[in-house]
Amino acid sequence: MTTTLRYIIFLTTLVLSSSLFAKERHSRQFTLTSTADASLSLVPSTAPLSRPASGENLIQLQPNTRQQHIDGFGYALTYSTCYNLLHMTAAERHDFLVRTFSPTEGFGASYVRISIGCNDFSSTEYSLCDKPGLEHFALQSDEINFVIPILKEVLAINPQTKVIAAPWTCPRWMKVKDLKTLKPFESWTDGHLNPAFRRTYAAYFVKFVEAMRRAGIAIYAVSPQNEPLNHNNCASLYMPWKEEALFLEELAKAFKKAHIETLIYVFDHNYNYDGVASQDAYPLQVYNALGKLSFEGSELIVGAAYHNYGGRVEELDRIHSGKPDKELIFSETSIGTWNDGRNLRKRLVDDMQLVVISTLNRWCRAVLVWNLMLDNRRGPNLDGGCQTCDGAVNINANGYHEMILNSHYYIISHAAAVVKPGACHISTKGFATKGLSYSAFLNPDGTYGVLFASGCDKSLLVSVSDGHATATVQLPAHSVVSLRF
Repeated sequence: MTTTLRYIIFLTTLVLSSSLFAKERHSRQFTLTSTADASLSLVPSTAPLSRPASGENLIQLQPNTRQQHIDGFGYALTYSTCYNLLHMTAAERHDFLVRTFSPTEGFGASYVRISIGCNDFSSTEYSLCDKPGLEHFALQSDEINFVIPILKEVLAINPQTKVIAAPWTCPRWMKVKDLKTLKPFESWTDGHLNPAFRRTYAAYFVKFVEAMRRAGIAIYAVSPQNEPLNHNNCASLYMPWKEEALFLEELAKAFKKAHIETLIYVFDHNYNYDGVASQDAYPLQVYNALGKLSFEGSELIVGAAYHNYGGRVEELDRIHSGKPDKELIFSETSIGTWNDGRNLRKRLVDDMQLVVISTLNRWCRAVLVWNLMLDNRRGPNLDGGCQTCDGAVNINANGYHEMILNSHYYIISHAAAVVKPGACHISTKGFATKGLSYSAFLNPDGTYGVLFASGCDKSLLVSVSDGHATATVQLPAHSVVSLRF
């Protein structure tokens, strides 16, 4: 059986099972199961609930002990992703996007990430204002002909989809080599934002949000710089926390003055701050610096975004403890040749544990992975960018029909299928065993969503109860399972 045919069969089954669950949700449970050996691939099932149970494998939900609300789960829509999607037939593309984003006919992904100007999966290096002076600002071909058409299709399928955007670099005419000499730095890679252009760059963000709004796209949130401690990306800008704090003041003021309600997440980089000691706890240092100021728009700076290319997920605990009133989201991770990205046996359970469950259990409101779709040659991409990345899905560029679903498609689909936007993370107690991770949520409609990642060598039979109803779940060895009841 081909990958494409197998994909169509399981998604058709998912739609039927989801409809059945919707009609009988008070008496039934819905389960989605995938195994690392691919013997089960996003396989849905329903079963009746039982009366309250007890036993050594019982997980007790505590719906009155609530933590963060959930904004959603999703993918980056880069130029490369959109290029590949637009090379599919219109019917096959629409079917794939419906299955990926529809909350009623698919898995219900509800968050996407785009770049402001180029990223390392763009057609070329560019900003939205390559000539000095904001009168030259304009969306470019990557946005107009690729990203916006796909965004519109996604939003037509799921109008509640949130869009977060970040720049990889400012326009080159705004760059200096360092803040001491202020020598102009005409390079796409590295450099600092010239302090003289902080206000101008904030206006650039305003123009971007307004231009996207005119194109029919609401920008829910931005971060001021993707990977601000990365000197080496093909398009990059070095922005240590002191520089970001000063720019954030101007950005928040500019949004407020323009009546823009787009939220702002600081940092947007790795757990280990790329090993730069002075940048340790970057978001807390930004919050502390801004907390000493009083300026309009400060309420728009709501939290911090993280990647996992360095450091440990436990860093989220420290940042939350240091500023518990600020939000956290997980905004980027990738698979590729360095982590055996196409090997489901190696990646499926680990990615569900570390990318989804561990971040949600540490206060994250959203989880996003990098490219939704790349081709079987890991492209198209730019020189100097990632040549070794895989997409959540890899599509065969010979015809653009056959696709391989990688671990990141599985984990986002598993999460989005049972944990809905507006859900609240809740506490649990009871059964625990080495190799098993889980996280539980109360959805806005009163249903529960529970995510499991089992690295155990044997199958487990687990019960989940809120004291009134109990769902019983089979967790195969080395599997990811989602439950809603």
